[in-house]
Amino acid sequence: MREHPVSRTCHNGPIDWCGVANRGSIMTQRPFLVLAVLAMVGFAGTAPGADVTTRIYTSDDTLQRLGPFAFDGGKTLNLSVGIGSAAFRHPNDPPNVIWTLGDRGPNIACNDMKEQAGTELTCGQVKNGRVYPTPSYAPSMYRVLLLDDGTFRVTDVVTLKDRDGVPLNGMPNPLRTATTETPLDGKGAPLKQDVRGIDVEGLVKLADGTFWVGDENGPSLVHFSADGRLMARHVPQGTEGDFAGAAYETVGSLPAILAKRQANRGIEAVSISPDERFLYFILQNPLANPNTAAYQQARNTRLFKIDRATMKVAGEFVYTLDDPNTFRRDPSNKQNDPRISEMMAIGLDRLVVLERTEQTTKLYEIELGGATDIAGSRWDDAATSPSLEQSEVAAAKIVPVKKTLRFDTADHSAILGKTEGMTLLGDDALLLINDDDFGVTGQRTQIVVVRGTGIVRK
Repeated sequence: MREHPVSRTCHNGPIDWCGVANRGSIMTQRPFLVLAVLAMVGFAGTAPGADVTTRIYTSDDTLQRLGPFAFDGGKTLNLSVGIGSAAFRHPNDPPNVIWTLGDRGPNIACNDMKEQAGTELTCGQVKNGRVYPTPSYAPSMYRVLLLDDGTFRVTDVVTLKDRDGVPLNGMPNPLRTATTETPLDGKGAPLKQDVRGIDVEGLVKLADGTFWVGDENGPSLVHFSADGRLMARHVPQGTEGDFAGAAYETVGSLPAILAKRQANRGIEAVSISPDERFLYFILQNPLANPNTAAYQQARNTRLFKIDRATMKVAGEFVYTLDDPNTFRRDPSNKQNDPRISEMMAIGLDRLVVLERTEQTTKLYEIELGGATDIAGSRWDDAATSPSLEQSEVAAAKIVPVKKTLRFDTADHSAILGKTEGMTLLGDDALLLINDDDFGVTGQRTQIVVVRGTGIVRK
């Protein structure tokens, strides 16, 4: 794959890092790894028997550097720009170019501060606290070019902003109808919640150049112009007032039940039908419906099909998460460890879902045909007891989507954990990218191109 180098640009990008001019340096090309797909159990269908090849791309591009941050009395972290929260390639894009997302910037949950930062600051007195060492970071989209030598470069940065051109940020929203978090800066001082805050995850690009993005926090579906201006934010019905005063349009078009998402487990996977008529999104985890205890034990998460012309629900389906003990790199007994971090459409109502834990990623091909459509049913009523999240699908006479395993990173030791981006390149090779959490844990961005999975456009 080759494309002439593209001069990188910034669309109102953060001046502390976006203005750096650097072409990146060449890193050593890693060899192809040819690994046989092992027989698997515990799922509907099996992975293809043919050999799978993987090629790993890395980069030391300075546009991916945020620099060091020293915590008082704790560690100094070498922070990066995390670009791997989602991936998408439009058929009109060059064959070796993808678009990716960086989410809300470096952040550390208060209960992880001792381990990751070497200090607890004042987190002990803060409920649902989260520390943001660089709160000025603006969530952005990145155009990424794969090079023949096994490296990649960021060639374009599109900062996300409101209708007035003011960059968005990664702060929690001032939610009253859903749980939220308390933000702190790197010194432990409180930060303000903000209606301009967004935790961007899933990403699709349309033929007209605009983008649709999933927001994990709201949760919300957000439409952005080609230059990154927020055109409309679609939120659960009844929550519009939580975004009062925002410099963008807020529409209460999503089902009200979505306000029951567990904090930090909202919409992380978004895809688009080949004809661009339908948007699909899936909740990262089951809802906290009726409470957090239900979320912790539930396996039933919800997948929605949205008619883009009307933004009305055209279908709602149940996706049943795997047993956490089947994730071979990091098996556990916690049902809320598995989660959905990405989804892509390979045909009308045919999708690939990325289901993962921290270290293990499984890719499942699914189809909506044959699954029970629960849209507008009693399962969307918060008064229903037991809730969908508390029910067994068989007893509830619900047929969930059928899952066929296509790829498991447990068979490929060179692939890093926390894979959050997935797309198909021009030749139908599968591309995966990890979320490096902005370098908080020392990880860096890795792109993997995989061939032989059996995942193809229908």
